[in-house]
Amino acid sequence: MSADAPRIGVLALQGDVHEHVRMLTGLGATTSLVRRPADLAQVEGLVLPGGESSVIDKLARAFGMQRPIRDAIAAGMPVYGTCAGLILLADRVDGAIAGQETFGGLDVTVRRNAFGGQSESFETSLAVAGWDVPVHAAFIRAPLVTGLGPGATALATLPDGGVVAVEQGRLLATAFHPEVSGEHRFHERLLAHVREARVSAR
Repeated sequence: MSADAPRIGVLALQGDVHEHVRMLTGLGATTSLVRRPADLAQVEGLVLPGGESSVIDKLARAFGMQRPIRDAIAAGMPVYGTCAGLILLADRVDGAIAGQETFGGLDVTVRRNAFGGQSESFETSLAVAGWDVPVHAAFIRAPLVTGLGPGATALATLPDGGVVAVEQGRLLATAFHPEVSGEHRFHERLLAHVREARVSAR
């Protein structure tokens, strides 16, 4: 591993953590599991994995992680959220359970479980803005972006216009699971944001 490899943490409170670790390691990043504020302080970028957004929210508060992650986002740390991670990055959530909170940072409204339960999971091919080759996307109890603020940009939409990938500055989120389908370009985009942040900090 290169000494200047991007240092990426994966929030490891619940969800498909190890799939992201394998993807990032395969791309040459140095990866670590983030469960405590001290873990977060050692990384340059963060992945919020798929799982159950309300459970991750509760555990993040129980482990004292909510404020440090919010502060890191506000300070410009590159973050990539998949599925539940998209919900956790959203400023507004439709269908949130009572008391559910998010880290925020993405000026979007997201609807939880927008496509139904596990049995309504599906896969499809998506065009992504700026990419020549479509993405093979796996949707598993997926959310949907139902509103975009002026700072957020849609990167991919379903045929009916529903937004399923967004970016805002160094924050990136998808409603689907690239780490499941073997699609590596979103993780590469996160690594590019980390390198850009390094240059900006000089």
